[in-house]
Amino acid sequence: MTVEQNVLQQHSQKHQQTLLNQLREVTGTTDVQLLQQALQVSNGDLAEAVAFLTEKNAKVPQQDEATYYQTAQITNDRYISVGSQADTNVIDLTGDDKDDLQRAIALSLEESSRAFRETGITDEEQAISRVLEASIAENKASLKRTHTEVWSDSPNPHDRKRQENCPVGLKNVGNTCWFSAVIQSLFNLLEFQRLVLHYSPPARMQDLPRNQKEHRNLPFMQELRCLFSLLVGSKRKYVDPSRAVEILKDAFKSSESQQQDVSEFTHKLLDWLEDAFQIKAEEDREGEKPKNPMVDLFYGRFLAVGVLEGKKFENTEMFGQYPLQVNGFKDLHECLEAAMIEGEIESLHSAENSAKSGQEHWFTELPPVLTFELSRFEFNQTLGRPEKIHNKLEFPSMLYMDRYMDRNRDITRIKREEIRRLKEHLTVLQQRLERYLSYGSGPKRFPLADVLQYAMEFASSKPVCTSPVEDIDTTAPPGGTTALLPPLASTGEQPDASVPPEGSSSGPQAQQQQQQQQQQRVSIHKPFTQSRVPPDLPMHPAPRHITEEELRVLEGCLHRWRSEVENDTRDLQASISRIHRTIELMYSDKSMMQVPYRLHAVLVHEGQANAGHYWAYIFDPHQQRWMKYNDISVTKSSWEELVRDSFGGYRNASAYCLMYIDDKKPFLIEEEFDKETGQMLSGLDKLPPDLKEYVEADNKLFEREMEEWDALQARKLQQEKLALAAASVAPQPMSTEPCPPDNTASQHDPEYMEQQSPTGDSKHMQEDTERAISKAAAEHDEKSPEALLNTAMKVEYTRLLRFAQEDTPPERDYRLQHIIVYFIHNQAPKKIVERTLLMQFADRNLGFDERCKSIMKVARAKLELIKPDEVNMEEYEIWHQDYRKFRDTTVFLLIGLELFLKKSYVESLMYLIYAYQYNKELLLKGPYRGHDEELIAHYRRECLLKLNEHAAALFETGEETEVNAGLSIMNELVVVCIPLLLVDEMEEKDMVAVEDMRNRWCSYLGQEMEPNLQEKLTDFLPKLLDCSTEIKSFHDPPKLPSYSTLELCERYGRVMTSLTLSRTPADGR
Repeated sequence: MTVEQNVLQQHSQKHQQTLLNQLREVTGTTDVQLLQQALQVSNGDLAEAVAFLTEKNAKVPQQDEATYYQTAQITNDRYISVGSQADTNVIDLTGDDKDDLQRAIALSLEESSRAFRETGITDEEQAISRVLEASIAENKASLKRTHTEVWSDSPNPHDRKRQENCPVGLKNVGNTCWFSAVIQSLFNLLEFQRLVLHYSPPARMQDLPRNQKEHRNLPFMQELRCLFSLLVGSKRKYVDPSRAVEILKDAFKSSESQQQDVSEFTHKLLDWLEDAFQIKAEEDREGEKPKNPMVDLFYGRFLAVGVLEGKKFENTEMFGQYPLQVNGFKDLHECLEAAMIEGEIESLHSAENSAKSGQEHWFTELPPVLTFELSRFEFNQTLGRPEKIHNKLEFPSMLYMDRYMDRNRDITRIKREEIRRLKEHLTVLQQRLERYLSYGSGPKRFPLADVLQYAMEFASSKPVCTSPVEDIDTTAPPGGTTALLPPLASTGEQPDASVPPEGSSSGPQAQQQQQQQQQQRVSIHKPFTQSRVPPDLPMHPAPRHITEEELRVLEGCLHRWRSEVENDTRDLQASISRIHRTIELMYSDKSMMQVPYRLHAVLVHEGQANAGHYWAYIFDPHQQRWMKYNDISVTKSSWEELVRDSFGGYRNASAYCLMYIDDKKPFLIEEEFDKETGQMLSGLDKLPPDLKEYVEADNKLFEREMEEWDALQARKLQQEKLALAAASVAPQPMSTEPCPPDNTASQHDPEYMEQQSPTGDSKHMQEDTERAISKAAAEHDEKSPEALLNTAMKVEYTRLLRFAQEDTPPERDYRLQHIIVYFIHNQAPKKIVERTLLMQFADRNLGFDERCKSIMKVARAKLELIKPDEVNMEEYEIWHQDYRKFRDTTVFLLIGLELFLKKSYVESLMYLIYAYQYNKELLLKGPYRGHDEELIAHYRRECLLKLNEHAAALFETGEETEVNAGLSIMNELVVVCIPLLLVDEMEEKDMVAVEDMRNRWCSYLGQEMEPNLQEKLTDFLPKLLDCSTEIKSFHDPPKLPSYSTLELCERYGRVMTSLTLSRTPADGR
């Protein structure tokens, strides 16, 4: 192909692409194949191509673009909705009028040209922006096709039983954390709770509803009543809100698993409640204007005072949730100040009739419940998608609204003017201070006081009379450890070219040789030797010549100047601090602290714009503490935790909605009292009769579920006991003794003590027992078998006590070698220890000599004589079960660590998970019951981080199989284990690890990727960002191999020795 042909082809392709872009711009069609078909049919005629497409679109109904592209409601000011704005220049293209068609094309091209002149964005870039927006909408729509995985309930209903006086949680039934956060915040407003619970449906509700609104709102009101009644009196730890959620989701016309915007949902909820109460109020009114309690509770009024084109105006408007912009402000008052003033308002304060336009808002009536929406989402025009604003924004626990009230308009204006004047002065002072702190004219600047100090240090340094390069011998070894060479005598030897003799001149050849030598030396870098300063040179530069008089004058000037600069800097800093303090205290007088609003709830969002998780912090005024409502989990919290999660700037979590309540209206949070007895109503007593019956019926169902579970477990336990009893009476191949009586048959030996043959643990313990017997017999040869047994038991106990008292490293844990050591460490009751030791000497496999047999018989006889009231057998079994669990924990730990060291992280994780869970249960009973919790937590955490890194690497490949494998690792292993790390929020390292894992995946949101990857990521992120601490039911623990005590100790010792932690964790003994 010639160059001319190549150029022509490129030009043709570019022309065709331009036509495609213009056609896409005119018709809004994004199907490239359809656009190319239209151009082919029309032979490149744009008008005919548009006619072809519009005719085709008229025949085949297209998806509504406003629905397809819209990413959020405009009223929320969070996103820009593409295709949702009304256009006054719309031309009907469905007819046959060619003139309309030509005008549409001309108008489109003119708009494209104007857009490019104004924004510098080409048609192609605009098309890409629309495609990105469409991709976002499609990602949201993809959630409609994919059901989000929900945490499964624990099969044991006792795990789901409500603790006494603990608030009830709400189950997340598929990305409904937004529902839980808002409902819990409203439920804990006791006045709102009472209004909902005591709402009586209109009498005509039994008939067919008059309109669509009633058909939807009244059933939802009934479901909300039922949900609130369960939150009041249920015996369940959490309840299922599915029925109420389904009604809401139908109204949203959204997908089954889409995450809703909190403010959008709150708007919708309050509208529905207002309508429901309005219907009831209209029915109950008797010639009076109906009062709506929802309006009285959540809605206020403000006065808009302004100037429009030089004409003053005033009008009153009603508001519910008050929107506030976050970007560019540091605290809530700054947001409010900005929201109360729009445009240029100087003309409002002057008598002159200015042409400027602007307005102020002044609250005339504040609602008892004041809700602020914090606009933390904005649409990025360049990337074509919404982004979250993570800036820090502080807000107080007590908010005084006096400065925003209409009655304080005059004094507030005076104070605002004073603050404006102070801020102008503050700006001047800060600029002056900056000149002192960043002095200089170049790119690098330093504090002026330091510059003067450096100059003084330079002048005061010891003067030198030589050049800094004249006294360096370049032939000396690096480091300057060799003395300088003296000038060479007049011999036949050639002097060093790098150090020419005095009075001689270097020729061009010598200079060239010198440069070559320097280049050779420079190319070799020895950082630990070559960079050393020769000891005979000064550490700092110094003046070559300075007289005493010069130094005295210079030091005097520099000292004086530095003192002046430091004084000026201190004065500026003090003035700036005073101004800041004055501004802070501007509204602190009592007259401006008469409208207090206390923070009731903070709704928090963690994640990015397209995915995330919501939870709520709600203040409990009766307990005087903050509570965290995170789906089914309701936990105690603190103001410090709220600040960390809500202010923003710290991580991806920040407050999204603030709910304040009038502190002078205590009825909002006051409990209800019985009018006759004066007693505070609680639990089911707070409910009207119909809801009381509903909750009681649900509680009976739950109680029946627990009873059935208990019966099932009792049957299983009975079957296990029968199986153990059958095993205990089975013939013993290595014993000639008769079976024990029935009363001891059920008291079987623990599995780690009872052996069928003298191998493994039995042989090891048998040898220890026989040594104790031999030692006892050597001391008392003629004693009776009973006396020998007592002496042998003392000998054995003394040996084990010595082991228990020995301070050993983690790799040599004597608790694994013998149960008695474990009992001594944990201060087991004396009777438990004695019976366990007696069981050791009653082993049928003890030995075949007469002395051992006689001692074994005495020991078994003693066991039979122990009365039930002497040893609590239930407690005895519990201690032995704990030791079995300790050994199992050890096996889980050592296998998990062995696999971790082999980098088999997938297999290692489950062992470490169960090791941690078993160990934690043991440590709850005592600090020496288990292993070092920090060590297990460390490797559990590291295993999850390794898996997360591996899964992210697979996702980054973009290959379908690799991506699916990576997401499978995350969904099946990492995500289900994250709640285990979040349960104990005091473990900072676990919290940081979870944050690192989430940040790794959230970082992909800002990157370009294939649509299918974007869809998978959007579907996956809500699961990862879910902050619920509900533990998902794992598979059964891995089956543990059977180790002898000797093998277990050896393997445990080896793996503990192999650990490469920088610290040596204590084992807690």
